[in-house]
Amino acid sequence: MSAPQALRLAGGRLAGLAWGDEGAPPWLALHGWLDNAASFSRLAPLLAERLGVRVVAIDFAGHGQSHHSPGDYAIWDYCDDVLDAADELGLETVTLLAHSMGAGVACLTAAALPERVARLALIDGLGSVTTPAGEAPRQLRRGLLGHRRPPSGGASYADQEEAVAARVKGGATPVDAGTIRPVVARNLGALPDGRLGWRTDPHLVRPSPVRLTPEQVVAFLAEIECAVLLVEGETGILGEKEAARVARSALSGLERRVLPGGHHLHLEPDAVAAVADAIGAWASRDAGRSEKRGEAGE
Repeated sequence: MSAPQALRLAGGRLAGLAWGDEGAPPWLALHGWLDNAASFSRLAPLLAERLGVRVVAIDFAGHGQSHHSPGDYAIWDYCDDVLDAADELGLETVTLLAHSMGAGVACLTAAALPERVARLALIDGLGSVTTPAGEAPRQLRRGLLGHRRPPSGGASYADQEEAVAARVKGGATPVDAGTIRPVVARNLGALPDGRLGWRTDPHLVRPSPVRLTPEQVVAFLAEIECAVLLVEGETGILGEKEAARVARSALSGLERRVLPGGHHLHLEPDAVAAVADAIGAWASRDAGRSEKRGEAGE
């Protein structure tokens, strides 16, 4: 397996990694909250080989090796990262491969600008985190108070394995060391004292002052026009929760696959091949359908 190509996009503010031939059709990959482009380090080479595509994974602003944002990190702000990366790659329309929070960003982008998104391959994520309308004042209170607290000095670690153990222990979703190690490695930088610290902007963990309501997210999902594949982990974050069922029902053209694995199943060594098979088979079928539609329109 060849090493990925390191990239700088959006005038240098976004970092990224690319797998596959430079001349191949590009897919843009979007990671989850507090992860980075290395989230696709096991899946992307399989898709590049199987489908003949080039997978370009970006670090969202404030994540990995991308620049930090001078402002807030609302989920809709990341749509600009997607569009800026697509513009620099010369893509009028793009296939988005997206995990968790990245899936939410992909859905918002596809709903607001359907002419820019060809199809969505989503991994254990759909829509975004929401706050009911009646809870908006309390959400704003949490956000305002959180933003007025100075960020912590940040943890430091003697070596990478100590940082991996900390991520496993303190992650938002269950994950093991073997799965998350590539993401941790990309997110570490050397400190002046020789220890290692996170590159991630500490402001990312502040409470959001405003979130979309559940009804708004469903409205966004209902506007998506392109083909959508949702690959879920059997022990992921969606399952048969009411919000997940409502979100799935809003997408008329959704194809859903539930596979063994957790929230990071695309990065789990024992699960990634099945994820690649599911996405590869779906992409091949969708390409065939597109060709037939084109022939019918001639």
